[in-house]
Amino acid sequence: MTNPILTIVMPAFNEEVALKKYLPEVIEFCEEKNYKLIVIDDGSKDNTWAVIESFNSINFKYLSHKVNKGYGAAIKTGINKTDTQYVITIDSDGQHYLEDVEKMCQLIQRTNADMIVGSRPNEKKAYYRNIGKYLIRKFAGILLKNNIKDINSGMKIYNVELAKKYIHLCPDGMSYSDTILLLFLNYKNLVLEEKIKLKSRESGTSTIGTKTAIETILQILNIAVLFKPIKVFGSIAVMTFILSLIWGIPILLDGRGLSVGTLLGILVSVFVFLLGLLVEQVSELRKNIKN
Repeated sequence: MTNPILTIVMPAFNEEVALKKYLPEVIEFCEEKNYKLIVIDDGSKDNTWAVIESFNSINFKYLSHKVNKGYGAAIKTGINKTDTQYVITIDSDGQHYLEDVEKMCQLIQRTNADMIVGSRPNEKKAYYRNIGKYLIRKFAGILLKNNIKDINSGMKIYNVELAKKYIHLCPDGMSYSDTILLLFLNYKNLVLEEKIKLKSRESGTSTIGTKTAIETILQILNIAVLFKPIKVFGSIAVMTFILSLIWGIPILLDGRGLSVGTLLGILVSVFVFLLGLLVEQVSELRKNIKN
């Protein structure tokens, strides 16, 4: 038998019920296709770990975090233990179709792409999710030109060697999915997109809500500061400078000189611009990955 070419990485947090049904399907699929499987229990409070331990297979490995570290942290743990050419991340709630795993594995080999994103259909009732996806996609398009529609999809297949170079820059939370994609784009890797299907969640509850909307805003800001800080700070500096002039010119023309507010605004704009240059340098140092 040839060596496995693909590892499936599944982060799991409080998915006891879903894994009882889904995990046997994934293990059987991996045995049939000669893929490896790594499941990471991210500090679950239920019996997720007990369910994972109850299964056994040659190509099945399971790991555990003693405390909940986050979705991204679990994926990074799995990737660091991966020794195949490709890795694909899927959710442990049973919503992903395994035939899409096979389809994407064949596609990345055929196209020699570095990453393929599984593009999910929009959910009619998932307003927060759809709005969040739209905002992140638009903002990411400003930072890095791309045609990817579902940036934060949980199903992505990518080159393991490249992933191991980039993951130290990725956050431990949900924004891992967005950041790893933008890193691949930032370093001029070939990223494609393929449509996938989703099953309905049969157990557990989604965490999408107002908290997710707040996390999306913070996520956008974090991505901006990491990839294009000078755009963020430069725009703020220019806007502050222009507003200061608009405020101060009428006062100056009235013969009262430059107002304190105008001088303060100009100083703030200069400070923000210089801060942007500093953050740009720090960002480049963080992204300076040795081959």
